Amino acid sequence: MAPTIHTIGIANGGGDCPGLNAVIRGAVRSAIIGHGWRVIGINDGFDGLIWTERTVPLTLDSIAGILPRGGTILGTTNRGNPFTYIVEEGGAKVTHDYSTRCCENARHLGLDALIAIGGDGTLTIARDLGKLGIPVVGVPKTIDNDLSATEVTFGFDTALHVATEAIDRLHTTAESHGRVMVIEVMGRDAGWIALHSGIAGGADVILIPEIPFTIETVCEKLRERAATGKKFSMVVVAEGVKLPAKDPQGKPFPAPRPGQVGFLIGDAIHATLKQDVRVTVLGHIQRGGSPSPFDRILATRFGVEAVELIARGEYGRMVCLRAGEIESVTLDEAVGETRLVDPKGSLVRIARAVGITFGDQG
Repeated sequence: MAPTIHTIGIANGGGDCPGLNAVIRGAVRSAIIGHGWRVIGINDGFDGLIWTERTVPLTLDSIAGILPRGGTILGTTNRGNPFTYIVEEGGAKVTHDYSTRCCENARHLGLDALIAIGGDGTLTIARDLGKLGIPVVGVPKTIDNDLSATEVTFGFDTALHVATEAIDRLHTTAESHGRVMVIEVMGRDAGWIALHSGIAGGADVILIPEIPFTIETVCEKLRERAATGKKFSMVVVAEGVKLPAKDPQGKPFPAPRPGQVGFLIGDAIHATLKQDVRVTVLGHIQRGGSPSPFDRILATRFGVEAVELIARGEYGRMVCLRAGEIESVTLDEAVGETRLVDPKGSLVRIARAVGITFGDQG
């Protein structure tokens, strides 16, 4: 028998992502129009469950016009884990467990269920809150496309469009000046954005975390191009690549901070080839702006199906895309494994077939 639902909450956590507002809109409209439920927005990740004054009612009027908007009307954070919440007290950092407080506040707010939108970290927190008694369902969100339980996450397509357009723009200026252009894209520990945008943008070299590379092998490719009269080259670098043990001078590469790996690789290429090299780090440009039509539709489908999971009483699950259809998996399945690029997979083989090198000997 389906549970009696009166009020649901919606929270999102982790990095912002194009399409978050589309999920919120889809869930709110489905909950109100389809079921007559009341909806509460949990602001700033799970902080709104710790401090309930951060919650807001979500109505059809309050979500009007948010479908094409980037970011999230609920705010977000990637530092608010209620199980290990770090605060400063008396000049020292202290860790608190606010998970029980979250459960008590959920009851105080009258929440019959919670929709949690996020990546691996957010969904792990949601799963653990579910084990403490909050009925929860999850929606996968990350531009990195690295959740194994779904074929694609919303936000990835928009990030891919941004990265590909940037490569296209840099392509023309690289050709005009005869330069090597190094473009660093996001993706954390997975190379999906680099691989897809590199193929779509006609890159000559793609460096991803899943395939070890050497600077010399990269430079061999660039020398080959120069020998055939190609005075420019495009090198797409995923932010999470694993640098070789040593640079061209035999010195250990320093551990890069976010946004630095492209510059380290660019400097190494310049030191080896003595060619003009320019580095562009796309960074959070990939996270911002209006979501693509694909992401708006996928996010809406996810939001609606999350509501339907609640209506059926199927808690502890995450909506996902499989073979073009919206399905669901347990949250344990959802957070159990990172989805990485297969170094022997079809996309890598296609890239090699059209002459792209990954900086290895493959």
